[in-house]
Amino acid sequence: TRPSAFSTYTAKMTKGTSSFGKRHNKSHTLCIRCGKSSFHIQKSRCAACGYPLARKRSAGSNKAIRRKTTGTGRMAHLRNVQRRFKNQFRENTQAPKQSK
Repeated sequence: TRPSAFSTYTAKMTKGTSSFGKRHNKSHTLCIRCGKSSFHIQKSRCAACGYPLARKRSAGSNKAIRRKTTGTGRMAHLRNVQRRFKNQFRENTQAPKQSK
């Protein structure tokens, strides 16, 4: 009997689990201009904003702009600004009574 193809040669997949254990070097770190983890250490260039170039790197396409525009993140400060704008930015006052 002839040996089967599987018994003589076992195909080893190397793109998955075994490769993930080798990932411990960081090519990118935090950028001081945009704050993203996109600053390439060896190139000394940010992949997101282009720092240290004087001109900020543009997103490129409409779809890329849509991914990173205002409203796609937490908006930790800006969502409060909209509410305060509605009330004319009043502070340290009591809201006027609403008539029914």
